[in-house]
Amino acid sequence: MAQQTIGIGTTANDGTGDPIRSAFDKSNDNFTELYGKPDLSLATNTLTLTKADGTTDTVDLAPYLDDTAIVSASIDGAGIVTFTNSDTSTFTLDLSSLLDDTNLITSVDGGTGLEVDTTTGDVTVSISDDGVDHTQLAARYTAIQDISTTSGTINLDASSYAAFNLTGNVATATLNVQNIKTGQVIDILLSGIDLSSAVITLSDDFTTSAINKVGSTDLDTSGTNMIPIVCIDDTDSDAILNYAIATYTSDTTP
Repeated sequence: MAQQTIGIGTTANDGTGDPIRSAFDKSNDNFTELYGKPDLSLATNTLTLTKADGTTDTVDLAPYLDDTAIVSASIDGAGIVTFTNSDTSTFTLDLSSLLDDTNLITSVDGGTGLEVDTTTGDVTVSISDDGVDHTQLAARYTAIQDISTTSGTINLDASSYAAFNLTGNVATATLNVQNIKTGQVIDILLSGIDLSSAVITLSDDFTTSAINKVGSTDLDTSGTNMIPIVCIDDTDSDAILNYAIATYTSDTTP
């Protein structure tokens, strides 16, 4: 398997990097290949090395043998095999050139937000407690999109943004929520200075869904409005979105 490079975007939180789950899926695949320990087997003076990718190489040990027998063999992280004969003498064989990119790694630095467990003989990399900060979150949880479109269908991609600021004077428009996941909350801000002709309809990209309003407050066309939407269920055939709406204004006194 070729190395899988994790996309980190061009700048922090620009929405072009890999989501956390995709990034760690690549990380796990890379570690699985890197840490696959080659197996050794010996039969009739022929040493067989089975690498992590399943391919094999063989070495004829006859030139190394006299009247003693090999009783054990071990390999270190650099690919050096140490053989012990029946008379306790030893000799080594360098197999590093056969390992290529499946060479063993004897240590790994977990890095920021990660921890490494080698106590079971395998290497397990996981997210540390409190290891994920705001900068590690996907754009769907951190980014805001300014939208100047004022009418027609306005797509709101919840896989790329957490908030959508509609800066224009919205008229008749359908706000179409896309790619939202269970438990995710997005905020829609209607910040245009004149919403007097605004007629807003909410829709989504699910095959079948229910969109429910929480509370009895309606759109106030005389001021700025905020619509938080939470996804209760992202099952494509039975999705549920709940929303509320309220006006907001600059006010430092709660």
